[in-house]
Amino acid sequence: MAARPLVMVGISGGVDSAVAALLLREAGHEVQGLHMTNWEVDDAYCTAAADYQSARQVCADLGIPLHRANFSAAYRDQVFSSFLAEYAAGRTPNPDVLCNREIKFGAFLEHARRLGAGMIATGHYARGGATSGGRLLLARDTAKDQTYFLHAVEPSALAVTLFPLGDLTKEEVRSLANRAGLANFDRPDSTGICFIGERPFREFLSGYLSGTPGPILACEGEHLGEHSGLIHYTIGQRSGIGIGGRSSGGDAAWYVVAKDIARNALVVAQGRGHPALWSRVLTTGPPHWLRAIPDPCSLRGLRARIRHRHAPAACEITTAEDGSLRLLFADSQWAVAPGQYAVLYTDDECVGGAVIETAAPV
Repeated sequence: MAARPLVMVGISGGVDSAVAALLLREAGHEVQGLHMTNWEVDDAYCTAAADYQSARQVCADLGIPLHRANFSAAYRDQVFSSFLAEYAAGRTPNPDVLCNREIKFGAFLEHARRLGAGMIATGHYARGGATSGGRLLLARDTAKDQTYFLHAVEPSALAVTLFPLGDLTKEEVRSLANRAGLANFDRPDSTGICFIGERPFREFLSGYLSGTPGPILACEGEHLGEHSGLIHYTIGQRSGIGIGGRSSGGDAAWYVVAKDIARNALVVAQGRGHPALWSRVLTTGPPHWLRAIPDPCSLRGLRARIRHRHAPAACEITTAEDGSLRLLFADSQWAVAPGQYAVLYTDDECVGGAVIETAAPV
């Protein structure tokens, strides 16, 4: 009987990756851990040192070796530089998607193979991977499902990846960690930008990009005030716009509906139900497919998520000559943001996705 391949688990220091390693070890796999450092700016918000110490404790508790690798240069070149370029262009990027493709399932996988691993595993909430021929399937815990962020990973990487948490809820994961005596069983979930963490975002972004102040305009053209730079706003944003009290227009909140780059203007509308916030059609760049899509007919029946935790919505998908997509939704979608991703699903499978380029009411 052939020996099982070594499984290298990405150990972040959090409870999810710890339980992923625990479950694989209990299932009889040879397991080792690999902790990644991808952000080295030493400030009050950086948790890299604490994360590493937690990862060390996890591997000590589980009795498995822990390796350490620094991918911060690759992260800056392949993820963070794109993140800044997208913001500078007036779009709303999602760095977690690139981080998964380039770092967690790119540089990490290559390094794991150099260490002798035949497979990798993560604490993502998803199913499939190596157990389903490389398919990417929704997690049982739909509130924690992370397939939206995994849709751009190469199928060859998914084919050698295990997702031990795919059939568990977060509560079950913490319970398993507690019963196993893992010290990090109640460690808070990480939040914020992938590897950069939770921090005052406007202040952070201003350290890399200069926002040019300009006018805030109502959809109808009325001048309402001044913004501090388009980089600080996104479609659908409600708080922090900076429109003071007005004698007319009622008490409904103002929302960002567009960023007019040519005029350096922030366009806003009053009320969440304003028509300018709703789109039935969007266009994308060329898609990344996780499995073969042989002809346009195979796009029938797919549903699309326009953001994480958004319910996949029914749409009609057509393909342009350059490979880009046009999605016409059965029902209008709220606050579609260029730079984010339209991720496509069958009933329980993520089949790919693409960057959103434009959105319109019809």
